[in-house]
Amino acid sequence: MESRDLSIGDVVEATGLGEATLRAWERRYGFPEPRRTQSGHRRYGQEDVERLLRVVEERDRGTALAVAIERSRSASTEVPSLFARLRAQRPDLLPMRARKREMIHLSHAIEDESASHAERGILIGSFQRERFYRQAEPRWNELARGCEVAFAFADFKRLRRPRGAAAELPVDRSHPIAREWGLICLAPGHAATMVAWEPPAAAPPRDAEREFEVLLSVDPVVVRESAEVAASIAAPVDPKIAATLRARLADEPSPRSDSQLRLATAITARLLEAMR
Repeated sequence: MESRDLSIGDVVEATGLGEATLRAWERRYGFPEPRRTQSGHRRYGQEDVERLLRVVEERDRGTALAVAIERSRSASTEVPSLFARLRAQRPDLLPMRARKREMIHLSHAIEDESASHAERGILIGSFQRERFYRQAEPRWNELARGCEVAFAFADFKRLRRPRGAAAELPVDRSHPIAREWGLICLAPGHAATMVAWEPPAAAPPRDAEREFEVLLSVDPVVVRESAEVAASIAAPVDPKIAATLRARLADEPSPRSDSQLRLATAITARLLEAMR
């Protein structure tokens, strides 16, 4: 089932809100605004889930429900995108151009440094296409074994949760994240994220010549918020893993600034060594 054709039961599972609550909000506030099938059944899209989750978060922080709904409506044009969110949070971070070979080296440097800390942390990746994930699958299975939460986005044919491996979360090729190469590593002692966007090319390039605009950050606040965006993208696809991730984020202490400086130095050293 596509994420833009969600039943009310799917929305209940993704948001934790009851059917009665959803219907009450619809009657009183005109929110959300599901489309109706010919038989009268409500059908929701991924954007509806994202708006509802924003309302829940605002309400949990003490915001009045009517205000939370209005804020969610005003933000309804926002499309979940790891790259766009990081650009908005850190306009001082200027994108760097990198080709696929360089991207692989950078991803491996971050992954290896994260794994070297031997912490049961969070590992999230965006691979664009399933075939790219399959190329990295043996490595990711090994990395995932040491993580408490691990999943990957790509155009998988179906949702899979292999035991002892990263969960596979399918996203439609029309979704913004389908153009993104993302990596999020977060644990009590370290935090790093790399998010890249692949601009459209005038002509299809050879695989090795594909270019990306890359953003990097070891700021724990930015990394945590990137993970929250990933949770929002995951929620309509796999509500259980999104809830697990959010629970982990709520309890996750932030790494100390001095450890983050050492992390950045270590990632740089690994990258330079790999590119010799």
